[in-house]
Amino acid sequence: MPLIETKDGPLWKRRTLKQSLTRLFWWMLGLTVAAFAWKLISDKTNWFFVQSAPKEAADIGSRMMPPDWSYMDVLWIPVWETINIATLGTLIAMVISIPVAFMAARNTTPHPLARAFALFITATSRSVNSLIWALILVFILGPGVLAGTIAIGLRSIGGFSKLLYEAIEEINPVQVEAIEATGASRLQQIIYAIVPQVLPTFVGVGVFRWDINVRGSTILGLVGAGGIGLQLSGSINTLAWTQVSMILLVILLTVIISEWVSAKVRGAII
Repeated sequence: MPLIETKDGPLWKRRTLKQSLTRLFWWMLGLTVAAFAWKLISDKTNWFFVQSAPKEAADIGSRMMPPDWSYMDVLWIPVWETINIATLGTLIAMVISIPVAFMAARNTTPHPLARAFALFITATSRSVNSLIWALILVFILGPGVLAGTIAIGLRSIGGFSKLLYEAIEEINPVQVEAIEATGASRLQQIIYAIVPQVLPTFVGVGVFRWDINVRGSTILGLVGAGGIGLQLSGSINTLAWTQVSMILLVILLTVIISEWVSAKVRGAII
């Protein structure tokens, strides 16, 4: 930076001082927020239980060994339910997200109010965790895989729509203009100029979201929404720790397989 002399001294020194004061302000603000958060957590924490946590963890760990391998015969159906919840929930989200994404994208929305409505749906879906959706739906629909499937679908709409409408906004407009020059309608422009450009993103995001949903589906049973989480909740409530360790191993294996499948499919697409 060139040295500019002023009556108050070199300009670069004044700028450096201003930057230093700004950094100091943000550091002090961050430390204040951290101290306030720590005090809040500390006041709400029973430190007597925290002190005995290592001993309790070691005790539970010893009770979980060895895993009850014979319990695997009971887990096949819950694992299959978990995969179905994730798969069907992802498909529901993909179908609903397509019109939402086209309404949310600036270059395809039919009206600003439609875009605002689509963005509201996206934000609402992303702000509520799938476990909360499942808890609400269990009260409405009753316990079971239907509540879990819809919960996964509702949670996935937001993330899916956001990535898809961003991809729509980043398309090459030249292809749309070429289709438009032939006298094609707006729907034809979307089908023949926009969809081919965003289709790889659509499929890739769908597979990636399915991988995330498999992991999310494993815990929905804790609130009665079906899947292997229901078995986990029952085993914990009955203190059957060898069954718990077996369920955790199955969940780990299921997640690893889903990540492997997701990586292979996305690699083939990209």
